[in-house]
Amino acid sequence: MSYVKTVRTRDLPPPPTESGLIGWLRHNLFSSWLNTSMTFVGLAVLLWTLPPFLGWALFKANWLGDSQNACVQPMGNPDGACWVFIKVRFGMLMYGFYPEVDRWRIDYAFLLLAASAGPLLMAGLLSPKHRDERILMVVPSLAVPVILALHGAGPASLALAYLAAPTLLSRLGTRTGKLPPSTGFFGRASAIVAASILAYWAGVLAAQTLQTGLEGVIGLVAGFLVFLLPTLRRSSSAMWRLALLLTVYPCIAYAFFIGGGFGLRYVETDLWGGMFLTLVLAGVGITASFPIGVLLALGRRSNMPVIRALCIGFIELIRGVPLISVLFMVSVMLPLTLPEGTHINKLLRALVGVSLFYAAYMAEVVRGGLQAIPRGQYEAAEALGFRYWKSLRLVILPQALRLVIPGITNTVLGLAKDTTLVAVINLMDLLGILKSALADSNWLGFTKEAYVFAGLAFWVICFGISRTSMRLEKRLRYGNR
Repeated sequence: MSYVKTVRTRDLPPPPTESGLIGWLRHNLFSSWLNTSMTFVGLAVLLWTLPPFLGWALFKANWLGDSQNACVQPMGNPDGACWVFIKVRFGMLMYGFYPEVDRWRIDYAFLLLAASAGPLLMAGLLSPKHRDERILMVVPSLAVPVILALHGAGPASLALAYLAAPTLLSRLGTRTGKLPPSTGFFGRASAIVAASILAYWAGVLAAQTLQTGLEGVIGLVAGFLVFLLPTLRRSSSAMWRLALLLTVYPCIAYAFFIGGGFGLRYVETDLWGGMFLTLVLAGVGITASFPIGVLLALGRRSNMPVIRALCIGFIELIRGVPLISVLFMVSVMLPLTLPEGTHINKLLRALVGVSLFYAAYMAEVVRGGLQAIPRGQYEAAEALGFRYWKSLRLVILPQALRLVIPGITNTVLGLAKDTTLVAVINLMDLLGILKSALADSNWLGFTKEAYVFAGLAFWVICFGISRTSMRLEKRLRYGNR
């Protein structure tokens, strides 16, 4: 009997032409004759267009100065871009006509949004291999209330500090490796405390707005109810953070933006504008259109004829008209149907119009996901004894929404870009402010710089939304178990 001796050898590294930069170039740019020819055509187009644009936008551009004279001879270079125009008008482009001394309120409200929404968008950083990134996430959570406290906004800094507490304490709990992500004791406890104190603050704010004189009582009742809720039904800190973001944060942002309480000066919405107004329209439109769209999609598939007919009629009516007509209706025709003396804020009317318009499109996207779910999933939910709403929440909607993330992203991107149409009802968004700035006799002839800046700003917003959706889609794909 003969024996074959097996010798175990170390795996050899791949050839240099199959790995690294050379391998990437070979597989992606020069894998075939067609791919190679397209690569050279693309390089030729870049060499033809990119150097002149970079020369105009960067190398020959005018950066210093505070007037149009800085961009013409002999002080400037007339062949380069005049970014002095953007620098001088930057404050108005970002905030509109919002009072300059109060613009810090807008900055801190958006910093609060980043501190509270960041952990939800970056949930993948909970893994142990991202320890350094988690430390960097804690820093802004602590910096926001500290900076705001230096400005003397006491109640607001307290709210921000407790809103950042779930981010900080849940990270400290998971760093030891002994507590599961987002469900550890520190995460739950800090989220409950944050929700309770913020509910108290929101109750006080609502009572002051209504001038009831019962601020303390209403605040304590709201805080106690929110504190009692987790004892009746346990929830993770991530869910509580999302609930705070969708319920309490809008109250805080409204208090910052509009003012009128806690020592903040009242600012009318007619003064809102620029990128600030664009973000408000996009954020509120996205947040409101999604749940309305889900309800419309469910109503269109309902077995009740009246509900189904109403949802179908609304969806088809809205989808059959352009957004401009909807904005005209809510801005011009709606006030005519109200009782005499009743006035609805113009910004609120625009928010309602944009939200309802895109809710119809969102409904069709969600309906496509619902139709893609096999009938067996519904039968499995019924076999488990789930009622209609429970089966939707636990079985059907999670699968349907995961399938239509690209469609939802397209709708969100369209909403973000269509916010520029509010200029037709005299709301000064980013493009509206740019047009008014270009009409100034001191800054005539700088349309290229204005529209390049606007295009870059919208590209940054849309690219960020697109990359976030790609990350979410990758994390929720079927093969990711």
